[in-house]
Amino acid sequence: MESACVALVIAYAVFLAGSYLKGAWLIAPGGGGVATDFVNVWAAGRLALAGHAAAAYDWPTHKLAEEQAVHHPFDGYFGWHYPPTFLFVAALLSLLPYAVAFATWTLASFAAYAAAIRAIIGDRVGYLLAAAFPAVVANFFVGQNGFFSASLIGGALAVMERRPLLAGALIGLLTYKPHLGLLFPIALVAGRHWRAAVAAGVVAAVMAAAAWLAFGEDSWRAFFANIGSASHAFLSEGLADWSKLQTGFGLIRTLGGSEAVAWAAQGLMALAAAAVVALLWRSSLSYEIKSAALGTGAMLATPYLYTYDLAVLAVPIAFLLRLGRARGFLPHELASIGCACVLILIFIVPALKVPVGFAAVLIIAALIGRRALKEASSASPAR
Repeated sequence: MESACVALVIAYAVFLAGSYLKGAWLIAPGGGGVATDFVNVWAAGRLALAGHAAAAYDWPTHKLAEEQAVHHPFDGYFGWHYPPTFLFVAALLSLLPYAVAFATWTLASFAAYAAAIRAIIGDRVGYLLAAAFPAVVANFFVGQNGFFSASLIGGALAVMERRPLLAGALIGLLTYKPHLGLLFPIALVAGRHWRAAVAAGVVAAVMAAAAWLAFGEDSWRAFFANIGSASHAFLSEGLADWSKLQTGFGLIRTLGGSEAVAWAAQGLMALAAAAVVALLWRSSLSYEIKSAALGTGAMLATPYLYTYDLAVLAVPIAFLLRLGRARGFLPHELASIGCACVLILIFIVPALKVPVGFAAVLIIAALIGRRALKEASSASPAR
């Protein structure tokens, strides 16, 4: 397994180096920046520093700022949909030149993500496994925040039992991307992690108040006003291509299903994920199973999940590997994990227009379910 991980890391490095030399990554052939997802962060930060934080949610104004960031016009638009709390990060990064900010953000968030995976596994091999995970290359290439999300979720779950206040603080910071944290309150209440729950609430409230003071009331008004238009554009109109959504909602829309059917299926999936998380976190099953289920459930509960967000899937996989290393792997468990990784990796094939990453999440969910049933069966008294 380690040899395969090394080979993947080398392949990622070669791909990124080749993309840089071709002018497809970081620096464009004309000398400006390459317009990728990160441009929305840098542009929003510049608007915030200029005292126009609310303008980051105005698409025409923000698009002009994005073109100024890379010093050339480009087709398309990379929207800013995050709460004003994330403008602190954006503003800090925008103090640096665009390409430097891109590299700084990607490397810093990757380091935090790798540290979280290593902490879960409990061995330095965790760094290698984190680096080899297929969602890594997507985040490096477009400068997205999948590493940051995975570091917050993975870090919180890694320290929950020993340092609940720190875990709660990390969960509070996850409110920068609230749709990934929908199931955390359920897990904390079901598991009676009251200190973590209070810490999460306090940090979230402090961050919201700080953003209000720093960026003004208008930034919050603009954020809430933008939610409806962003949801309509991406979930109703498929502005960014439904096949890129690695969710049940995305799969149904990709296959031609109606929006009503997709929402109904997504709602049922979210309710099922919430029920399973509540049941597991109230149970006496191992913490690894509970954490893996929560990390996976967080991805199943939301309709809005892209390939770069699948970095979060490394968290439940890490807990499964920790459990396997401690108690032995179940038949076909490692092969199934490998299959999930391959599905994420092949999504980069241009001709593939199916959300195979969703299938990868379902595979990991099935492995967790099998582990939970086996452990529950073993713990039941013999009749």
